[in-house]
Amino acid sequence: MDPLKLLEKYYPPGSLAHALLIAHSEKVTEKALQAAQAVKRSGGAVDEDFIRQAAMLHDIGVFLTHAPKIGCFGVKPYICHGYLGRQLLEKEGLPRHALVAERHVGVGLTINDIRQQNIPVPERDMTPRSIEEVIICFADKFYSKGKDPLKEKSTEEVRASIRRYGEEKLRIFDEWLKMFD
Repeated sequence: MDPLKLLEKYYPPGSLAHALLIAHSEKVTEKALQAAQAVKRSGGAVDEDFIRQAAMLHDIGVFLTHAPKIGCFGVKPYICHGYLGRQLLEKEGLPRHALVAERHVGVGLTINDIRQQNIPVPERDMTPRSIEEVIICFADKFYSKGKDPLKEKSTEEVRASIRRYGEEKLRIFDEWLKMFD
């Protein structure tokens, strides 16, 4: 399976959305593979081929959201891109990749998060579970699709961004930092 070919099915090459998505996804993939190496050094096992594919596809649902600054003109709020990506990837016959797409938003969305914050997504647990899901979710926090998709955010910038969602979310991210250092 070639992730770039699949992305071209939904993102016309030469479009702003395509350029930003590819740049972002390549950086997330690099960071995820670095994290995978840390897991391997500590004696853990990871599927690096799957990480390469799923990290490139984790944001496939973005075009269905309303994010004109990154060339996306869909109707759904941006926070929906995870579950929308899951739907697309399931239709493409990639159920494991689909779970990565759904579970990478923030440090994961719990049913309680969805209810308390009235997030317009299906009411189900969307927290990363497999080590590959966690790795990609972690790596994604260091890059945006905004003005400079190639610039890696500092750990403190990422922590400050996550802290806005509560100390429990920050604790999760800090645990990941220990795992992937």
